[in-house]
Amino acid sequence: MSDPEKTPIVEVRGVSKRFPGVIALNHVDFAVYPGEVVALIGENGAGKSTLMKILGGLHRADEGEIRVDGKTVEIRNVADSLHLGLSLIHQELNNLDNLDVGGNIFLGREPLTGGFLRLINRGKIAKDSRAYLKKVGLEISPTTPLSALSIAQQQLVEIAKALSVNARVIIMDEPTSCLTLTETNRLLKLIQELKAGGVSVVYISHRLMEVQACADRVVGLRDGRNSGALQKSEISHDSMVRLMVGRNLDLKKSVTRSGDPDNRIEIRNFVSPFFPSHQISFDLRRGEILGLAGLVGAGRSELAMTVFGIVKPLGGEISLNSHRIQIRSPKDAIQNGIYLVPEDRRKTGLITSMTVRENVTLPDLWSYATFGLISYQKELSSAEVQRQKLSIKTASTNTLAKNLSGGNQQKVVLAKWLCLQPKLIIFDEPTRGVDVGSKAEIYRLMRGLADAGVFILMISSDMEEVLGVSDRIAVMREGMLTGILDAADFSEENVMKLAVAPVRTAVQLAS
Repeated sequence: MSDPEKTPIVEVRGVSKRFPGVIALNHVDFAVYPGEVVALIGENGAGKSTLMKILGGLHRADEGEIRVDGKTVEIRNVADSLHLGLSLIHQELNNLDNLDVGGNIFLGREPLTGGFLRLINRGKIAKDSRAYLKKVGLEISPTTPLSALSIAQQQLVEIAKALSVNARVIIMDEPTSCLTLTETNRLLKLIQELKAGGVSVVYISHRLMEVQACADRVVGLRDGRNSGALQKSEISHDSMVRLMVGRNLDLKKSVTRSGDPDNRIEIRNFVSPFFPSHQISFDLRRGEILGLAGLVGAGRSELAMTVFGIVKPLGGEISLNSHRIQIRSPKDAIQNGIYLVPEDRRKTGLITSMTVRENVTLPDLWSYATFGLISYQKELSSAEVQRQKLSIKTASTNTLAKNLSGGNQQKVVLAKWLCLQPKLIIFDEPTRGVDVGSKAEIYRLMRGLADAGVFILMISSDMEEVLGVSDRIAVMREGMLTGILDAADFSEENVMKLAVAPVRTAVQLAS
């Protein structure tokens, strides 16, 4: 907990930052004291990531003062930030997948050998990397190519990298957005170990249960301004929601639907090339949300990629009301009304260098064209409808997608599919990095789509989300389906039992 008699390790006073058409920060104050975990919360677009990027040397404040150990400093770049003992773990991963794990951990700080030859000491990199990987619970070789890891594993590599610089303050921006419950618990334990060792942690998360579990103090931002603070004894779910949105928010579970078993999509003996020795069979019922749970590496995203045609299935079939659907490519999937909201929105869900308008209309450009010429006004009109419908926070649909907050980028990914006529939408981690208010909007949207007759498959590593949104829950492990739970059997324990079930007991299930 902060001590007014102590000098903050880092403090910002009256910091402001403006971008074209938006004031991201408006005279914000923030301080981190030695050996404390301070959570920074707020809705998407509140300014959290912008503030941390200023401390991390990625942005420069337009106004205000930054102090380290009570002295005014200037942070011009990432090197300045690291020199001052600040390490930022980004919400969107900034690693290099053409390097191995050890190369990423020591990127730009490689130990050298060979005298004037200045050769990279790969042996030392491997040895030191193992120690940091062990701390974050990642049991892989430092020579493993980063491209071979899942997003969750890459996130843990980023945390290991932050530990390797011996930072005094580690800033974690949505660190658990793609971690499983087990990995999240390991991270929370690691945070307590860092705190005990005198390292301070700034924890940014929309998962308020995690904030409540680890934070000594909570600071809120709303619309680029300070909205208040909570001491340890004051931290609760409701008090944090009020700090973020200025009101109470009803996030109670909606009534569970049973779905229509006679109106369904059947996936039979489906074989993904990622797990060629396993077949999967299950049904999706119209009017329900089928949750797909499992640990990292269970094959959930790989199944989604195969159903969407990103990779060609090795066998099996998909049928809608006994009518077989042939999926050999994403084009086939789109033509059959099967759409994927991917896990990594920046890399595979959006073209961030294009505008909101261009992203929304991209999957169906011919419908906006006359004699092969795209109508700007038609595009603008359609994108504006989706902007208002999904409450996408942007000054204009001509704003570049890369300039939106994470939650608003996710809404743009949804918007491009809603312009079409979806039959099945696969949501892979739909609220990763999304604030509590936007989560409620996305859940209502998903439920509305299900009620309108769209088949919904939701992949999520957030146990609270899986239990709270799903009508049924299918669980995978190592490419196999280990069970399907009806609403009456929902519990964290039952999901985890299936998630860790021995593969030899896994069975092929049709609901």
